[in-house]
Amino acid sequence: MTDQGNADHGNAEHGSAEHLAVLASEAYVVGYPLVADVEQIDRFTREGIGAIPATPYNTFGHARTLAGPDDTFVSINNDTVYSIAQLDLGVGPVLLSVPDSGERYRVLQFVDAWSNNFAYVGTRATGNGAGEFLLVPPGWQQGDTDAGPARDAAVIPFPTRLATIVGRWAVDGEDDLPAVHALQDALALTPLEPSGAAPEGVPAVPEGPSEALTFFERMRVWSQAFPPAEHDREALASYHELGITGADPVADQPDAVRAALEAGYAVGKEALEASLRTGVPLTDGWQVNLHVFDYNTDFLGIGTIDAPEWTMADPRTRYAHRAAAALGGLWGNHAYEAAYIATYVDADGDQLSGEHVYRLRLHPTPPVDAFWSLTMYDLPHYFLVANPIGRYSLGDRTRGIVYDDDGGLTITMSATRPTDEKAAANWLPAPEGPFRPMLRLYAPREDVLTGAWRLSPIEKVA
Repeated sequence: MTDQGNADHGNAEHGSAEHLAVLASEAYVVGYPLVADVEQIDRFTREGIGAIPATPYNTFGHARTLAGPDDTFVSINNDTVYSIAQLDLGVGPVLLSVPDSGERYRVLQFVDAWSNNFAYVGTRATGNGAGEFLLVPPGWQQGDTDAGPARDAAVIPFPTRLATIVGRWAVDGEDDLPAVHALQDALALTPLEPSGAAPEGVPAVPEGPSEALTFFERMRVWSQAFPPAEHDREALASYHELGITGADPVADQPDAVRAALEAGYAVGKEALEASLRTGVPLTDGWQVNLHVFDYNTDFLGIGTIDAPEWTMADPRTRYAHRAAAALGGLWGNHAYEAAYIATYVDADGDQLSGEHVYRLRLHPTPPVDAFWSLTMYDLPHYFLVANPIGRYSLGDRTRGIVYDDDGGLTITMSATRPTDEKAAANWLPAPEGPFRPMLRLYAPREDVLTGAWRLSPIEKVA
């Protein structure tokens, strides 16, 4: 699938069953980030996510504790507490007020309905001081609103009517939580045009006759409610034969089209899930892809880096990267804010499993301006792993870890607690089955971003 949406969709005859199925598999990959993102927006406002309760639009919901195994969100972190808001700027501009956080690392990440990171407010991007930011809907022009107290606020344009602010506050243990709670409570969202009208939110799409048809119906409805960038609209138009760009429900399409949607959904889903393992080249067994979130080339606002090295170089792979990022790490940051390095395999190329004991040596330890951590996730869900000591990640802020004499750090990963005292101090508990650890580096230094710093492979202990 090309960025322009005019690719030769396979070699099958135009309009044939094979052609339509290929088209549907491509459409699945293009539409997956939108559907996955908007589903989570809707879930957040109705049910909450993890430790954050259901929260209405244009209001921050806060996690008051660090994430644990009960927080069923893909690759959730255990380093920070979250403050998340779903914004519906159908009500007009909203003023964001941010408190001074002193020396504490923080970031407010802005994500549109198509999963594009389009702005950052925080330690790296704007500093730790207090500030105000005017959040404005698509098409808004200076002068459209009597900004009043927001007249001097920096403006952050939203690409889509709905978008998410994902806030993260660094926490130094349980004793530090009250101070973070005070900062969370000082975050404020204030609509400038209070009309009393409720936000429109996500257009309802009832469950269809199958999982595939439900997906494509959501893609049809939500892509029209939340139009993407202009060139993405051209890509969507190339799927008109599938009925996912028109006014009629996909369930009302001819039998041949519905059959193609079912087939394409199955193929696209399988290919996308497989790409998480095979789509990123390995460096010493690690998936080092510092550019997985660089697919946004259109909406680069405050705190983003608008430079060729941080925008997807090959437009033909943009959609595949975006879909894989949404599946494996929805609402993840650009690498210059936080770098993510994961692995599924040991030094021999074998799948990591709690059936074995593993050792990872970090020397030198990760070079960062904020902090780093290694987090354990199960497979296939990418959830945190329950364990007897309640440790879900290990990093430079973990109390009681023991460094090697040369300043390095040796981490043990296993399902059972090590008997050796030092190994037990540096133990990252694993599930009994397959797992995927992920290294996070907050505000990584230049050596990380250029690839000069490298991770050693994970060694299986005999």
